[in-house]
Amino acid sequence: MLQERGSTPSGVRLRNNVHVTGNASGRPLIFAHGFGCSQEMWREVVPAFAAEYCIVLFDHVGAGDSDLTQYDYGKYDSLHGYADDVLEVMAELDLHDAVYVGHSVSSMIGVLAATRDPARFGALALVCPSPRYINDGVDYVGGFDQSEIDGLLDALDANYLGWSAAIAPVMMGNADRPELGQELSTSFCKTDPDIASHFAHVTFLSDNRHDLSRVSTPTLILQSAHDVIAPLPVGEYVHRQIPGSSFVVMPISGHCPNLSAPTLLATEIRAFLA
Repeated sequence: MLQERGSTPSGVRLRNNVHVTGNASGRPLIFAHGFGCSQEMWREVVPAFAAEYCIVLFDHVGAGDSDLTQYDYGKYDSLHGYADDVLEVMAELDLHDAVYVGHSVSSMIGVLAATRDPARFGALALVCPSPRYINDGVDYVGGFDQSEIDGLLDALDANYLGWSAAIAPVMMGNADRPELGQELSTSFCKTDPDIASHFAHVTFLSDNRHDLSRVSTPTLILQSAHDVIAPLPVGEYVHRQIPGSSFVVMPISGHCPNLSAPTLLATEIRAFLA
């Protein structure tokens, strides 16, 4: 149940640009965006849930319309800093039995938050998750060799705007719909380059594989059939490691189904919650 705490936004709400909409008496449903994005990326998914659920949208610090003055390079030097923020937002709104939908890196942020305070979470929906992007011997296929990640980060640091324009269409897939890649590139370009670089290093160099087995919350893993950022073996690995999880491979391409296939994504989440 959502508990409003006065009409004046708190520091937490301002920090993370928190917006609450939908059915105020409904079950809480939190949407968390991925790298270089903002809560705006959920605009085509939210309407499918607004009549029934209390929708909570927010921006990670450093993204969207969050309070950039609150960006602390020490705090956000690992995904745990972002998980702290998620739990603070949930505490501020007094959320319990919440459904958390995390896209890309926010999937692992949700995993960290849910393992730290499982009583607040009723379900997790992890959209295109990856606990580690780098291949690790023969036992783990993350999709990239260390040298490829190093090259990606070097290119980002050297020319963030150029990197954004080049990588966004690759991440998005759906070459027949170039406007989607352009939207993602535009979103990347709205992020401060220094913050984007720091978040990218944290994202692409993190290893959260050991956290997956600690998840006790009912979990849905939603995987794109063709995703160059989090390929199919990654989704299968996450499914194997999270006890009792459900795994759905969507017949789509790209890493951002919240933009490219919002209706299908919403349908799968609703089916899981039902």
